[in-house]
Amino acid sequence: MDKRSLKRKWQGMRVRRHVGGAVDRIDGKSKACKNDGRALAARGLKGYTGPVALYVTEALGHPPGHGLRFFSLLAHRRMVGIVAALALLVVAPSRPAFAGGSAPPAPTFAIRGLDGRTVKLSDFKGKVVVLDFWATWCGPCRASLPHLNEVQGRFAGQGLVVVGISVDDTEPQVVRHFVDRLGLKFRMAMADERVLDLYGPIRTIPTTFFINRRGEVVRRVVGYIDSETLESYVRELF
Repeated sequence: MDKRSLKRKWQGMRVRRHVGGAVDRIDGKSKACKNDGRALAARGLKGYTGPVALYVTEALGHPPGHGLRFFSLLAHRRMVGIVAALALLVVAPSRPAFAGGSAPPAPTFAIRGLDGRTVKLSDFKGKVVVLDFWATWCGPCRASLPHLNEVQGRFAGQGLVVVGISVDDTEPQVVRHFVDRLGLKFRMAMADERVLDLYGPIRTIPTTFFINRRGEVVRRVVGYIDSETLESYVRELF
């Protein structure tokens, strides 16, 4: 699936009601839901246009590996208050990127950076790497990006590299303007079909991968990550 089709899918899909009882069965995650919802609301959802994702795990009876994430709604600018309330229902589980045994090696890639230079995973050998797939139109992404900026500044001296990979179907200069406006200092690049395939399927953004110094993907997080949680995940890798 190309980026344009993927974006249309993200922006056009509504609740998949055929997932029997999924909404009712996430009550056990209520604390996590409320924490995520409060954090998103605290950031302010003005201009929110991205999807609030509903996540269904194997523990809820969904077949393993059968596409665990379904999109629950999209918000119009006039629906900010409704979205803030519905954000309390979001479950953004963190899970290891492997089922058991050892962590898999991170797929290598070479993509175009916003500065025009090539960004290659191999350039960061021996470093801790955080890869964040995001888009300018995604509300939770906009809330997460400042946290990524903070940890990059805090842990850069210890060997942390944060790389934002934009899935926007637009010209790089549009994304660059957005990044400059937010004052983001970490590396930014544009996704291509190959990197989406290598790290996919990426059905929800933000999706964040944590890679240790050995080049292994040790954690994948789907959805918004608050500042405290993000820092704890990064510290685990040092």
